[in-house]
Amino acid sequence: MIKARIKASIEVKEQLLNNNDLLNNIEIAAKSMIDCYKQGGKIWLCGNGGSAADAQHIAAELSGRYYIDRDPLFAEALHVNSSYVTAVANDYSYDEIYARYIKAAASKGDVLIAISTSGNSKNIINAINVAKNNGVKIISLTGETGGKMKNISDILLNMPSKDTPRIQESHILVGHILCEIIETEMFA
Repeated sequence: MIKARIKASIEVKEQLLNNNDLLNNIEIAAKSMIDCYKQGGKIWLCGNGGSAADAQHIAAELSGRYYIDRDPLFAEALHVNSSYVTAVANDYSYDEIYARYIKAAASKGDVLIAISTSGNSKNIINAINVAKNNGVKIISLTGETGGKMKNISDILLNMPSKDTPRIQESHILVGHILCEIIETEMFA
């Protein structure tokens, strides 16, 4: 089983490596994030479960550092304030936790990185819709089909798999690539 899982992960990454449209979209996403930062904007990230962990991981790489000792860049995973999340989930709905935060904090020119392996998470879709109304650019990381997020994203990074663990492994790979491109372009 161990070798089979490693092989499955490699196969998805090989498909990613050979998908020129997806590689081009990764480059476009990085440029959009760099443009956002150069114009004084902020990067917001959201996801559920493992995707929330990925959002927080990518935010940490941007706001802390990746390879280069450099000034911090603003990046925030929307779930990190547990009191806020539980209050909004209790008083309104779990489907509103990210949308309300985006409505309060995001500005025109910011970027929202929305992460959902299915592309169908209601709270992520609600956040995307509010963000679009506020002039925020949407970069979505999803699985193969893109789900409902496919048609509402500015840039779709849909990993070539339907298997949640393989999708998440590819999401963090792409997140690391984005961080490296941003650091190299802005600080090297």
